[in-house]
Amino acid sequence: MEVTSMSIAISLVCIVLVSVSWCVLNWVWFKPKRLERCLRNQGFKGNSYRLLHGDTKDRATMTIEARTSPPLPDSSNDYLPRVLPFFLQTLNKYGRRCFVWNGPVPLVTIAEPELIREVFMKIHEFQKPRTNPLLEKVASGLVMLEGQFWATRRKLLTPAFHMDKLKFMLPALWESSSAMVKEWEEMASKTGSCEIEVWTYLRKLSADLISRAAFGSSYEEGKRIFELLIEQIQIAIPVFNAVYIPGWRFIPTKANRRIVEIDKECRTLLKGVIDKRKKAIKEGEKPKDDLLGLLLESKFQDNGHNNKKQIELSIEEVINESKLFYLAGQGTTSTLLVWTLIMLGKYQEWQARAREEILNTFGNRIPDFQGLNHLKTVNMIFQEVLRLYPPVLEISRTVTDDIRVGDVFLPGGVLVNLPIALIQQDEKLWGDDAKEFNPLRFSEGISKATKGNMSFFSFGWGPRICIGSNFAMIEAKMTLALILQRFSFELSPSYVHAPSTIGGLRPQFDAPIVFHQF
Repeated sequence: MEVTSMSIAISLVCIVLVSVSWCVLNWVWFKPKRLERCLRNQGFKGNSYRLLHGDTKDRATMTIEARTSPPLPDSSNDYLPRVLPFFLQTLNKYGRRCFVWNGPVPLVTIAEPELIREVFMKIHEFQKPRTNPLLEKVASGLVMLEGQFWATRRKLLTPAFHMDKLKFMLPALWESSSAMVKEWEEMASKTGSCEIEVWTYLRKLSADLISRAAFGSSYEEGKRIFELLIEQIQIAIPVFNAVYIPGWRFIPTKANRRIVEIDKECRTLLKGVIDKRKKAIKEGEKPKDDLLGLLLESKFQDNGHNNKKQIELSIEEVINESKLFYLAGQGTTSTLLVWTLIMLGKYQEWQARAREEILNTFGNRIPDFQGLNHLKTVNMIFQEVLRLYPPVLEISRTVTDDIRVGDVFLPGGVLVNLPIALIQQDEKLWGDDAKEFNPLRFSEGISKATKGNMSFFSFGWGPRICIGSNFAMIEAKMTLALILQRFSFELSPSYVHAPSTIGGLRPQFDAPIVFHQF
């Protein structure tokens, strides 16, 4: 009997070992090779698969080398070799129908506008890629949801970002931007001009804008949350770029432990803010028009299956959405503003045109919501900056099941890369001046500028377009209006033009600008 039991136990262990071994072999070799054969049969080209790591080591090496390469001339917007060196090398070697290896998973480039449109529209077939589950502690909420969970959450949150809601946040946006501009005025008051490293100020401003708009608090009150999130992002970038090994998140490495610790502290701080607000509401305080107030009030009637029920966010969901709003909003606004100031510092004629429009619209008055929405020249400038310097250079999607897109068959399991920056500087789509700063191309709107092509999608496109894009644009318009009402400016002689992708597209050596007070 004991022998029989022992034999059964050994057999079970052997079965488990064989099963695990097969899963590992399939993950690191058989499946990648099958996907590779399928892609090559479709005309896609790329490096041959290398066990587990694929192209990740080469990509990391080239990225580090690019950051130490010579800076660009101030007049050049051709920065892609500095920020996407391995991708460009692959593109030049194999053509636009190419793929690179993201570990054991092929990342397929889709660069035809009509195919990009189809990918954006088929949100169930092309979903957000699942990476290391540990990274969900860095970014969660709406951006990570799929299917009915996403649809429900999106429906719940959309009213909070309607234009009629955003106008109530305008006083908070003005307060933050005005405080920064007044500090600059004091710095310039003695001589009438001064040099300011604006990237540092704009990051702080974005944090303050988000704090006030989200929680009605100032940057100082939300400072600890921002410090934690910035640290978490810096720790998470190497984790994100590394090959994900299932179960690795449970290994108590220094990075893993710190990501968890930061997430716990952030959630404790955010929960404290939320609980304080809920208590005030219960005691009779009128709900505020900041994002937290809107999130706590967000609810709608779900009429599915003939069972009418009220749906609203739980405290955990409010925390997730608040944290996501902090992360996404802070990076987008500071990036858009810094490249706008750099471009207007270079192109004085566009700075003058923007200032003339702002003074004609507001004079020296506080900018109002309606006026900001009718700044045509400023809007053209922002659109051109977003075209040349999008906050995110690429968007990735995962193919859930075998699918045909246009004339391309994509097997389930591959990743799809939509190269924003490449498409938005494509001379075939934008003309010979595609890499030049020319806001006039947007004088008749985005549709006319793109000639109907899917060639401008800095905030994404389709059903999953960035829900906070209008908020980011209103923030940026308010800040630029206040600056141009008070200053003229040009790039400092010490400015070094070296775009970099350390936590978003940013100036690698900061952005010193010389301001002259009126």
